[in-house]
Amino acid sequence: QVQVVESGGGLVQPGGSLSLSCEVSGLIFSLVTVGWYRQSPGKQREWVASITRNFKADYVDSLKGRFTISRDNAKATAYLQMNNLEPDDTAVYYCNAQAVTTYWGQGTQVTVSS
Repeated sequence: QVQVVESGGGLVQPGGSLSLSCEVSGLIFSLVTVGWYRQSPGKQREWVASITRNFKADYVDSLKGRFTISRDNAKATAYLQMNNLEPDDTAVYYCNAQAVTTYWGQGTQVTVSS
């Protein structure tokens, strides 16, 4: 059974940082692409970043320079380092693992507020 579990969300002040984790089990992690998405209240889910099995990272243009995606195949975990956070970054952050089927986690809440 495939499981995708996000963690690391929370409340942070503007300008702060958070590191999200996405642990995947039930798949050969080294073969999958991992994506991070986010959804704010009243908005559609949007793509944030992806990292391929060859460690190629892509980002939505608006977040380049503030967010960094990485992966540790030995731990079957991907990460999203978020720096200089802004109130508009407040959202539920979701991770997916893209194999023949795409598997989604339940999300982790990130709130940026003073």
